[in-house]
Amino acid sequence: MTAGIRFALWGEDEDHEDEQLWALCEDAENLFADPPEPVRRRYELRGFTAEAELPAALGFLVLQPLHEHGAPTREWYLEDARVLSTRARGASGQDVTVEAVRSDDQPPHPAGAAAAVGFSLSDHQGRLLGHFRDLAEVSPAEEPPPHTARLLGCAVRGPLLEVLEGRDDRPLGYRHLDALDSSGELLARAGHPRVVDWQPSPRGPGLYDLTVHMEPQPPVVARIWRLWRAGRPAVPNLWARFDSEGRDHWLGPALVHPRGPDRPAGATYHLDGRYVTDAEGFLCALGEAVGGPGGYFGRSLDGVADALCGGFGARTPFTLVWHDHEVARRSLGLQPLVWYPATFHDLLECLREHRVEVVLA
Repeated sequence: MTAGIRFALWGEDEDHEDEQLWALCEDAENLFADPPEPVRRRYELRGFTAEAELPAALGFLVLQPLHEHGAPTREWYLEDARVLSTRARGASGQDVTVEAVRSDDQPPHPAGAAAAVGFSLSDHQGRLLGHFRDLAEVSPAEEPPPHTARLLGCAVRGPLLEVLEGRDDRPLGYRHLDALDSSGELLARAGHPRVVDWQPSPRGPGLYDLTVHMEPQPPVVARIWRLWRAGRPAVPNLWARFDSEGRDHWLGPALVHPRGPDRPAGATYHLDGRYVTDAEGFLCALGEAVGGPGGYFGRSLDGVADALCGGFGARTPFTLVWHDHEVARRSLGLQPLVWYPATFHDLLECLREHRVEVVLA
C-alpha cells in the first residue's frame, strides 16, 4: 500500500459475500474520544416467577426468549443490572422492574421476542434465576447523539466512489475501518463507520474527506497504536505502563498480528509476572510468554481456552513457569467481588484444566 496511508475502509461486495477495499485514507480526525456514559434503561419483567433468590444487585443477566416448539433463540444481555421494584400479580407471579445497561451490539429487543411464549433469566454463570411472561422497556431512554469523525485524504474506489460521484444511490452495507502501520499492514481494527457526508480533500486531486458516524476509540488507544506503528514491538512488557483498560486494548493489535506455527507439545514457557496486577495483565504476559513481545494467547479466559486448543503458538500439554506469581496472588485476591474479573485461582484452574502444568516461581 502507499506510504503515508494510515487507514483502510472496507465494505461488502454486491452479493454480501466478500470484502472490498473502498478507500485508503491518509489520516483521521476526532477518531479518539472518551466514550459516552452507557445509557441505563429500565425494563419490566412481567409475570416473573423465581427459580432462585433474586438479589438486588443482579450484575450481568442473560435473557432468552422461549418458543412453544423449542426452537433455539439467541441470547440477549444486560449489564450492571439492579432491581428497582417488585409488584405482586397474584397467581401470575410478580412484575419486576430492573435498571441495566444493554450490552454493546445488542438489538433494542431480544431476537424472536414477538413470537416467544415467555423468557428465561439467568446470571453470568448460567444459573437460572427465573422465568417471566413478557418484557417491556419502561420510558425508553434517549439515545446519545452519534460520534462524528472525519477520514482525511481518502482515495475512494468501488461502490463508495459510485455513490460519492452520484452514479449510484443505493445504501451502503456493512463496512469496517482498519488502522494500518507504517508498512501498510494491519495494525488494529478501528470500528464501523457510516459515511454521512463527503467533500473534495485539500490534500490532493481526486481525494475525498469523509464525514462518518462511528463509536470513538478511547484516547489510550492512540498511545497504544503509536507503539505498534512500526510493526510488532521488539521489546517485552510495553503493555505494563497501561491500566486495565489500556491493557485490554493492547490485546487488539496483538490479536491481528501474525503468529508463528505451534511449538510441539511438551515445551516450557516462562511468564514474567512482575506486572500482572490484573486479569488483563495476565493475558498480556501470557501472550508474550508463548509468542514473544506483542504476542497473543487469548483476550479472556474463554479466549485462553480456545488458544489452548491450538493455532496460537503452543500445543498442550506444556509447562508454564510463572515467575513472580506473588504479584498476581496479592493483586487479584481469591474471590471476586463481582462477576468479573477473574481471580488468581480462576487463572490457575483455566490453565490446569487444559493440560498446562503451572510452576509457581
